[in-house]
Amino acid sequence: MANLWYKNAIVYCVDVKSFMDSNGDGTGDFIGLADRLDHLERLGVTCIWLNPFYPSPRRDNGYDISDYYGIDPALGTLGDFVEFIQAAEDRGMRVIVDLVVNHTSDQHHWFQSARADRASPYRDWYVWRDEKPDSITDGIVFPGVQKATWTYDQTAKAWYMHRFYKFQPDLNTTNPAVRQEILKIMGFWLALGVSGFRVDAVPFLIEPRGVLTDKPVADPHALLTEIHDFLSWRKAEAILLAEANINYEEAPSYFAAGDRMTMVFDFSGNEQLFLSLARETAAPLRHALAVRPEPGGMGQWAVFLRNHDELNLGGLTEQERQECFARFGPEPDMQIYERGLRRRLAPMLDGDPARLKMAFSLLLALPGTPVIWYGDEIGMGEDLSLHEREAVRTPMQWSPHPNGGFSTAPKKHLVRPVVDSGEFGYHKVNAAMETQHRNSFFHAIADMVSARRSAPEIGWGGVHIIDIGDDEVLVLSSSWRGARIITAHNFSSKPKVFHLAEEGIDELMPMLTESPSGPLRGDSEISLSPHGYCWLRCNGERR
Repeated sequence: MANLWYKNAIVYCVDVKSFMDSNGDGTGDFIGLADRLDHLERLGVTCIWLNPFYPSPRRDNGYDISDYYGIDPALGTLGDFVEFIQAAEDRGMRVIVDLVVNHTSDQHHWFQSARADRASPYRDWYVWRDEKPDSITDGIVFPGVQKATWTYDQTAKAWYMHRFYKFQPDLNTTNPAVRQEILKIMGFWLALGVSGFRVDAVPFLIEPRGVLTDKPVADPHALLTEIHDFLSWRKAEAILLAEANINYEEAPSYFAAGDRMTMVFDFSGNEQLFLSLARETAAPLRHALAVRPEPGGMGQWAVFLRNHDELNLGGLTEQERQECFARFGPEPDMQIYERGLRRRLAPMLDGDPARLKMAFSLLLALPGTPVIWYGDEIGMGEDLSLHEREAVRTPMQWSPHPNGGFSTAPKKHLVRPVVDSGEFGYHKVNAAMETQHRNSFFHAIADMVSARRSAPEIGWGGVHIIDIGDDEVLVLSSSWRGARIITAHNFSSKPKVFHLAEEGIDELMPMLTESPSGPLRGDSEISLSPHGYCWLRCNGERR
């Protein structure tokens, strides 16, 4: 079971430079992060996912990496990193890190060598064309911001491919030397104590676009098997979490028979979740759960509300997307890349405690492993004055003190501005105030996390959708080893009353409800307030 720890994990995503500054230079660091692990322990986190912390020009939040074997000096040293890993381990938390190997920074010495000399051993580590490609805009990832996917380099006298920004040249992953280097990078961080990797941009990583070769790639997904096999030999319990915005039909190729990705983010389900929230009906999400394929082997879906990027709604129809825009981000500066919203969860839901609690309860009740974006547990907001996706990456708000307690540096020296005004400013929203009061939003989320950790049926078991004849309520039943959990969530602004009408339920013991009560008969009437929720254990069994 230890090797399958991810099945019942609570993952918390952290941007180190925006979390806690220990030395007053305005940038968060590993010493500061280690110092605030008590906050994560109180929340119930079992796994920390770190956004890139490697040396980088930081033109894309650190995803433009210039050295895969180091720490950005502003964030600390390798020694600080190891001390943080130990501090997390002491609290029973694992750490996974970003593996960003679809591209490098154009400042990486590999690319600098490749562009300077055609005879460089790194020349074929990238994707080049001597002649201008027929289309230099095909497959743009960031519409409205990105201009091309091929750029001419004056020094190299050739065109290089970049599926993302022009300062992020694509690596040629068909090159065996590149594939070997990817494994070497993984081995390095595994040796320093990490428990796996969130693999960035997996569909682009395995797609050999732009590569000139006489031999077609028989199975692009084979690279995932290579990575998985290496991981299994080097550290059996380590995991691979794929950032892969794919449709459900493609999912089996990513999980395979348990010999590729351990987990895959459920982007399709996330889109339908927000469509359900916008329409105040569970129908879109219910349909997504009904058609979502089971992961291969011991694979697992990763579920989330918001993350460090935009809320990507690209898989919805234009009409559906406009419904979500109208409800959650009607102003043009709230929208991005023609497909998404650059907003945090709390302001999208108007700071409404009932809707926010229901959304979090839903996240933790969905079949899969929940992933939480830092600050969402206290209801942080965004800063729309910042560039692109930076809006949702503002510093953690720790207290009502200057800079939200994030740093003692002068405001102008902060890595990013702290949200300091409005309903979501740090004077009104901060961890100190939230943790002091037992009836706060933070404690409500911590109670939900505790309930989720005591309900392995959700992470391990199969899920069954119970039809109660009301599209506005989602009722899920999760079973494992003879135990069963039933969760109900009201998507509407109206109170709801329903009966389960399920055979074999003699007694229901409330686990997580708005109004604590004693055991209920299996055929009892169940009431939900507007945007209410409840978790019930069948037959009164306790864990």
